[in-house]
Amino acid sequence: MQISRGTLISYMAFAPIMLFSQPVPTTAGTPAPVAPVTPSSVVKPALSNVESTLNSLKIDKWKKGSIRDEAGENANAILKDLKTNVPPLLADADAAPGALSKSIPLMKHLDALYDVLLRVEEGARVSGPGDQVDQLAAALKQFGTARIQLYDTMAQRAGVQEKQVTDLQAEVKTQRAAAEQQKATPPTPVPCTPPKPAAKKKRPAPPKTTQPATVQPATGQPAQTPPAQPKPQ
Repeated sequence: MQISRGTLISYMAFAPIMLFSQPVPTTAGTPAPVAPVTPSSVVKPALSNVESTLNSLKIDKWKKGSIRDEAGENANAILKDLKTNVPPLLADADAAPGALSKSIPLMKHLDALYDVLLRVEEGARVSGPGDQVDQLAAALKQFGTARIQLYDTMAQRAGVQEKQVTDLQAEVKTQRAAAEQQKATPPTPVPCTPPKPAAKKKRPAPPKTTQPATVQPATGQPAQTPPAQPKPQ
């Protein structure tokens, strides 16, 4: 089995930024909130074990041949990648633990790294001593477990975010329907009672002027007023 340096480079270079094109299915009910977990806390212990295991390898004790040579090149390339490419990806993902756009590039890079480490472990089974095979197998298993845990965390976050978006869309749709219905239904007219006319003030009646009547002492009847005498010409 021969693995060239170009194979490793092609694995490491294949880590573009990608967004989910298909929605993540969610179970019925509201997903439980996911506690914020940084990617470093999940995968860094496994990566540290991989680094220490590769540094402790004594590939010069393997059987001579192309398998040993390719395994040595891949091991050195992994060690270099752990110091140059992985730290900035971890820093970006840790800075925004809830952003899938930051975690997915890291996840894809770790997948490529795992594939190359698997090649080294397979080469050890062919040409390496048993103790080194066991060390590589243990490091590979721990690394694989950390990757699965990081995948699960990302899936849970995606489910929570999808539920939030779905609820928000439903709320907006309900509010829009209510607004359209209110706009289509004319308001109920309110009965208008005309105001009562102002009451007219009554003018006071002018006082009546009467002439005093002359009473005759004998009969008690009013005396007649003598006619007015004409003025002399």
